[in-house]
Amino acid sequence: MSDEELARRLAARTLELVDIPSESRDEAAIAQHVLSTVPGARDAGDGCVLVGDGPVVLAGHLDTVPAQENRPGRADDEAVHGLGASDMKAALAVMIELALAGRAPGTTLCFFPREELPVSESSLTPLLQREAGLREAQVAIVMEPTANAIHAGCLGNINATWTFHGVSGHSARPWLADNAIERAARAIAQLADTAPPQPAEFDGLEFVEAISVVGIEGGIARNVIPDRAVAHVNYRYAPGRSAEDADARLHALCDGDGRELDIESNAPSGPVAVSHPFVQRLIDAGTLEVAPKQAWTPVAEFARAGVPAVNFGPGDPAFAHRRDELVRIAALVRSYRTLELVLCA
Repeated sequence: MSDEELARRLAARTLELVDIPSESRDEAAIAQHVLSTVPGARDAGDGCVLVGDGPVVLAGHLDTVPAQENRPGRADDEAVHGLGASDMKAALAVMIELALAGRAPGTTLCFFPREELPVSESSLTPLLQREAGLREAQVAIVMEPTANAIHAGCLGNINATWTFHGVSGHSARPWLADNAIERAARAIAQLADTAPPQPAEFDGLEFVEAISVVGIEGGIARNVIPDRAVAHVNYRYAPGRSAEDADARLHALCDGDGRELDIESNAPSGPVAVSHPFVQRLIDAGTLEVAPKQAWTPVAEFARAGVPAVNFGPGDPAFAHRRDELVRIAALVRSYRTLELVLCA
């Protein structure tokens, strides 16, 4: 197949997928589309679809973030535009077209829902528990947006609620009360000073650990000093730090007199797996850049199941989740050709 024909097929397939609504928890239609499109696809339960039983897993999530008036999509000579084009309908299109062309021998294609939600709602971890063949795979390529680089490892991701307690009172006599919002403001400023973003090297790659306050709520009325304020904290931690250590560090920074931290979710970090022979062949075949994954991705779930995994996909992370989301058609072709070269060697 010429590059020109391949570009047309991949662009059309990506646009077709963009136009199928699949926001998180509403992926039934796109799962059914994959089942009816790819020969040999089977329903693996809970919205998951598997194709094949080979030792190399190509994995992609079916869901998108909520629409931002960017569906239906559109295509021009350079790119496909629309909801999920980068994250990650483009990757699904590459997976499907490889399968339809018979260019994915020795693979298992794994399509799964609810990746854009907290890891507590993951469908992939239960799928790995149900499917022994997935756990026995040699390697997994999670086709998250990487702009056709290898993004190795991934950050751990903690979401927590930070509650501040005070004493309510009349705002005309604030000295008789204890303002929980002021307590929160002082503690948040102290957290920013004592725990700024810090680089952390792991297996030769530099990640950045960051603790951010991403929301705050409080207040009773305009004439009442509040006795309670709540902040929402997000902690991204590097490979090499365990989930338990990250939990303990955040508690040590945030717990104290009149304040308490409640960890709501803790998605472990994923190790760097670039030394795996298949990954090395992929890097060599596409002359691929290798970079740290400065985000959480399902490579962590595969790693926890004993399967080495890296991120590689055609989408550009700079366009993920944006109103003007897009994927360049040349990137689709490059992703397909790189995988084809290694899988069909």
